[in-house]
Amino acid sequence: MVINLSKGQSINLEKSDHDLSSVTIGLGWKIRKKTGLLRGLFGGGEEYDLDAIAFLLDADGKVRDLGGQALAGSDVIYFNNLRHPSGCVVHTGDNLVGGAGVEDDEQIVVKLDAMDQRFHRVLFLVSIYEGAKKKQHFGEVEGAFMRAVDAKGKEIARFKLGDDAAYGQMRTVVFGEVSRQGSGWKFQAIGDAFPTDSFVDLLRKHLP
Repeated sequence: MVINLSKGQSINLEKSDHDLSSVTIGLGWKIRKKTGLLRGLFGGGEEYDLDAIAFLLDADGKVRDLGGQALAGSDVIYFNNLRHPSGCVVHTGDNLVGGAGVEDDEQIVVKLDAMDQRFHRVLFLVSIYEGAKKKQHFGEVEGAFMRAVDAKGKEIARFKLGDDAAYGQMRTVVFGEVSRQGSGWKFQAIGDAFPTDSFVDLLRKHLP
């Protein structure tokens, strides 16, 4: 049975119920289309490009390794750095269109059993690429969700963002995280939104 989470809720990931050798974090969305006069007045005629990002954080909530140019080889996983050097976190690729709203538009695979002990949390964000320039925001995104799926393809939990008016003019959402819980892990829905369309602005808050 899939557990539907509300903002702020969390569940323990139980090895007795699921194959947690890896967990796939799937993110999906669809765009509320504007037509005619609304499109002319408020923009939004261009396709949305939403990007999934993951921060690998230590016990203090910090990203310690920024890698090389454009965060290559760093503890930040995104469309220009799809695979962590350890292989424990892998982004399956940037979806430039998205919006199908049926299955995941982007996925990040986390190999929990292989995670180095120095990593205590993996934070998952979605940003609208060039959202400010294109006058795009999460107020026009509907059906957005984050879900956790075990190594056998069994869905564990899902968090639906909802159509809260507070997401208007917001261009980056911290959807949730997986974090260590004793000898295991938990999955938490967060849902915090920010007006910036650059995940780097949020990354700065997690630097030593």
